[in-house]
Amino acid sequence: MAITKEQKQEIMSAFGRREADTGSPEVQIALLTARINELTDHFKTHKKDHASRRGLLMMVSKRAGLLKYLRQHNRKSYLDVISRLNLRK
Repeated sequence: MAITKEQKQEIMSAFGRREADTGSPEVQIALLTARINELTDHFKTHKKDHASRRGLLMMVSKRAGLLKYLRQHNRKSYLDVISRLNLRK
């Protein structure tokens, strides 16, 4: 259920500003999106898992905050990230 190390490396190389980039907002948003997508699939079979649902809501909120920061500070990068991740504005 968790994201594997290889998947994380792939996401970091695709969205990072440089090779060893792990903390930029683009990478953090991409990693959160991957985790959110996996949890969304989990809830299709486990409808009453409310503890994990709380974690999902916290991740969605954190991603929204990072997207807001990116939108205010680097509009071009923001538009690139939301288009690559198929997120709504």
